Amino acid sequence: MSPEEIEHYAMILGVTVLIGFMFFIMWDLAKKSNAGKFGSIIIFTVLGLGIFGFIIKTVIVELMDM
Repeated sequence: MSPEEIEHYAMILGVTVLIGFMFFIMWDLAKKSNAGKFGSIIIFTVLGLGIFGFIIKTVIVELMDM
C-alpha cells in the first residue's frame, strides 16, 4: 500500500471514530441533563446536523472531482 492509501483509510477510520464519540457525547449530555424525550430529539437533531453537513460536504466535493 502506498502512503496515500494508508492516509485515506486512516482518515476514514478517524472520522468515523470521532463521529461515534460525538454521538456518545450527545447521548451523555441528554442523559445527564434529564432532557426527556423531546429534549433528546432536539439535541440529536441540532448537533447531528453538523455531522450531516460534514458528510454532505465530503460527498459534494467527491462528486465535483469526478
